[in-house]
Amino acid sequence: MTKLNDLRDNDGARKSRMRIGRGIGSGKGKTGGRGGKGQTARSGVAINGFEGGQMPLHRRIPKRGFNNPSRRDFVVINLGTLQAAIDEKKLDATATINGEMLVAAGVLRRVRDGVRLLAKGALTAKVTIDVAGASQAAIAAVEKAGGTVTLPKVEAEAPAA
Repeated sequence: MTKLNDLRDNDGARKSRMRIGRGIGSGKGKTGGRGGKGQTARSGVAINGFEGGQMPLHRRIPKRGFNNPSRRDFVVINLGTLQAAIDEKKLDATATINGEMLVAAGVLRRVRDGVRLLAKGALTAKVTIDVAGASQAAIAAVEKAGGTVTLPKVEAEAPAA
C-alpha cells in the first residue's frame, strides 16, 4: 500500500530538458540545434509563407470573389422560435416585438445589424413585428395568423445626373 509521503512519478514520466550549446560531446553543442549559419540561425527571423523564392502558395492559388465591407450582418429568428418564446411567456404578443425586446427576453443574444424573420416553424399568435428584414413566406405566415410585419422603408437611389 502506498503512503502519501511515498508518492512519486513513474520512471520516465518526466524528461529533463536538453542543455544545448555545452560542447560537441553533449550532442547539442556548437550550433545548438540551429543548423549552420544564415538567416534562420539568427534571432528575430519570421519568414512565414516564404518558400525560398518559389512562388508562395497564397499567390499560386486562384482568387475568386471579394469581401463586401458594407455587407449587413443580420441575426436570424424563425417563426417557431418566436412562437415558443410567446408560449413560454418570455414575450408579450400584444406589444410590438423588435430586436431589443428579443434580446431582453433572452431569445437572441445580440441584434448586430438587425433581425431577419424567417418562416421555419408555425406561428399561431397575432403579433406585430418590427424587423430589419423578412422572407416573403414569413410575412405571409404572420399575416395569415392576423399579425403584421413592419420593415424599414427602402429609399430608392436617385438616378445619376
